[in-house]
Amino acid sequence: MDKFYRALDNYFNDMVQMRRYLHMHPELSFQEYNTAKYIANFYKNIGIDVRTNVGGNGVVAKIKGAKPGKTVALRADFDALPIQDEKDVPYKSTVPGVMHACGHDGHTATLLHVAKVLFEHKEELSGEYIMIHQHAEEYAPGGAKSMIEDGCLENVDVIFGTHLWATEPTGKILYRSGPVMAAADRFKITILGKGGHGAHPNMTKDAIVTAAQLVVQLQQIVSRRVDPLESAVVSIGRFSAENAFNVIADKAELEGTVRTFSEEVRSQIEKEIEQVTKGVVLTNGSSYEYEFSRGYPAVVNHEEETKFLADIAKDVPGVEEVVETAPSMGGEDFAYYLQHVKGTFFFTGAKPIKEENAFPHHHPKFDIDERAMLIAAKTLLRASLQYQEVSKRRGDEKITV
Repeated sequence: MDKFYRALDNYFNDMVQMRRYLHMHPELSFQEYNTAKYIANFYKNIGIDVRTNVGGNGVVAKIKGAKPGKTVALRADFDALPIQDEKDVPYKSTVPGVMHACGHDGHTATLLHVAKVLFEHKEELSGEYIMIHQHAEEYAPGGAKSMIEDGCLENVDVIFGTHLWATEPTGKILYRSGPVMAAADRFKITILGKGGHGAHPNMTKDAIVTAAQLVVQLQQIVSRRVDPLESAVVSIGRFSAENAFNVIADKAELEGTVRTFSEEVRSQIEKEIEQVTKGVVLTNGSSYEYEFSRGYPAVVNHEEETKFLADIAKDVPGVEEVVETAPSMGGEDFAYYLQHVKGTFFFTGAKPIKEENAFPHHHPKFDIDERAMLIAAKTLLRASLQYQEVSKRRGDEKITV
């Protein structure tokens, strides 16, 4: 592996410059036209076969080794978020109200240079390597599902993906077998009351009072209706009832998210929200409208591939610690890939060196330690090549090192 690692080391400065360029030119989910073109042109310029407009703005590149082997897919997302960049850095976003606040610029720069190294050594390689550059991870229905429907996983045997994780130290790899990220759903409830003058509440059906009671009651779904051994979250993120100060509202809107790992609990909470809403509204003599939108399913890593990844990561230069992580209530549409092929999704620590520069994902001052890209690249590359070797030695038996 040493010559592959050295090749990545030689490209590190290019990787950083690419990441910073992408950071300065972010595009929102489903609007990543220039980013997709940038990725495709990178591949075309070095002679790699590339397909564009895959399931929307997705880009898929293929690198075929000279010898027979497995087909390994690697995935990186490339959309940004509707957040104003508040960092004081030379590579600050140039697009008002849009920034890479989740590391997808780093994911893209990482995968492009992994691909470049694989392509430069293709005559020595076994199997085929599929580079999946996915649009719209941040906004459901996301890009993974449509890219799969458009054939991005055709003939793929295994898939690996990583997320640069800015809340964990650089040099740390975090893995987990089974459910690792939650299903992420969204709901909206509209309370329909009867408005009126603030001085005469007896002549109204106050939508705000009803909605306020409902917020409290919804919190009891997890604490009193869901099995305490199951993980679940019900959070209200928006409470809206615009009115003059002396007017009792005839309408109030609540929007929130539900996070679960079990499909059974997911369905239970969807029903429970409406039952609770119905009861509270009936008590207050009002009516309601209810929408529940299913987002991404839970990310469920495959056991053998996860153990394989954890084992090979220990020998990657720059990796200081390989740790089993707790499940996260965050959502990721990498879940769809794992429903179709074996694989694993892991986290690569990327916390900035200076504590004052360390902010969580989706924060206006979010940034990463760019050295983490090199660790992620080496881990993905080692996983891809080692998977071929282990598959040869063991056939289709357990993939362990």
